[in-house]
Amino acid sequence: MLRDILSGKDAQVLATIDVIRNADADILVLAGFDHDANLVTLNAYADQLGGYPTRFARRPNRGLATGADVDGDGKMGRPADAHGYAHFSGQGGLAVLSRYPIEDHATQNFSDLLWRDLPGHNMPQGVFPGLRLSTTGHWRVPVQLPGDQNLDLLIWHATPPVFDGPEDRNGWRNHDEAAFWLRYLAGDLDAVPGDFSVVAGFANLDPKDGDGRPAALNELLTHPQLIDPQPKSQGAVQATATDGGANAGHSGDPALDTVDWPDGANRPGNLRVSYVLPSTAFDVIASGVLWPMADSSLGRDVVQASRHRLVWVDLVLKN
Repeated sequence: MLRDILSGKDAQVLATIDVIRNADADILVLAGFDHDANLVTLNAYADQLGGYPTRFARRPNRGLATGADVDGDGKMGRPADAHGYAHFSGQGGLAVLSRYPIEDHATQNFSDLLWRDLPGHNMPQGVFPGLRLSTTGHWRVPVQLPGDQNLDLLIWHATPPVFDGPEDRNGWRNHDEAAFWLRYLAGDLDAVPGDFSVVAGFANLDPKDGDGRPAALNELLTHPQLIDPQPKSQGAVQATATDGGANAGHSGDPALDTVDWPDGANRPGNLRVSYVLPSTAFDVIASGVLWPMADSSLGRDVVQASRHRLVWVDLVLKN
């Protein structure tokens, strides 16, 4: 990733920069971003992007060795034996870019929580007992807003709820990665939830369609302390009408979709998997998914950038 960024010529990198500049957000959460010890890759990207002096990331669980044969194939040290699937340590991590300062000393990293230690966990029997809950990470990142107010950014990136066996390890882990924030908001963890917070991340799960166990996610979407702005786009509606396939069997509103996955036989189709859920201390001014019509210039950049679409929400603090 660093090589591609520094080249200044990589089509995907350049497309992501165009998409982010178009969104013009004050705070960005980036998923699938490689991590290194000195944030060299993140800083190189932010320097090219411009406008984001504050850069934040912690080491993800992806690629972090467990020292065990987690998937039971008789071998160790392979991608599936890490706390989060990856071919090298730090692959596909999380990062935050902000126009406002981040209180680095006050951040909380819950990524070392063992799955078995989550209150009310659903860890199947036989799973490696030392496995961490977080596939990538669960972080609380305090951002200093104008007016001497802090925003608690609560972010995560969950495992896909597939690619396992009859024990449904990934399905239950995905469920519990969303349930972590339910326990957090309830005060069941070693943290005090703030009044001004935004739960944001890649749940890898649709509340109605596709594979997985959406009970915890649906609790988050209807939680009395949170708002689901239901960001939408016309591009997603167009894509569903054009693609057909798996999308024809979906029951959810296609305008809410945030990813353009393959639509053929036994493929997931387009789903809503990325979320921005502000606390009720905010008023939602506007929201959306940056998924333009396919024949526009921006639409072509969006397709080049990623199968995932940027989700945005405009907020103001209530008086």
